[in-house]
Amino acid sequence: MNVDERSYRARVYEIVRHIPVGKVMTYGQIAHILGEGYTPRTVGYVMHAAETENVPWQRVINSQGKCSTGRLTIPMNLQQEMLEAEGIVFDDKGRCDLKVYQWFEDGPVPKDDKPPSLFEEI
Repeated sequence: MNVDERSYRARVYEIVRHIPVGKVMTYGQIAHILGEGYTPRTVGYVMHAAETENVPWQRVINSQGKCSTGRLTIPMNLQQEMLEAEGIVFDDKGRCDLKVYQWFEDGPVPKDDKPPSLFEEI
């Protein structure tokens, strides 16, 4: 791992370590905070290795309010189970309400300041 890769991971992990119990952030939200060069996908790759870095990796989910690790962990749905143990409620489609559980360090961000969604018209 080179120095740039370490600092990249460190920046992602620093944000994730601040997410309180019972709250989540999205991959895209973290990428937006970090700025150019970060994408939701690259944040996801970084989070894949977070389990060994003392990082609450379970608190990072996708923009639909779903866990993206359902088939990647043993036991299956470990991430959702961990979040439910923190008090986060998921519906029958495996989504949590981001209006309730999404965390912003400085409080809720006005809709105009949120990163664009792939599913919203710009």
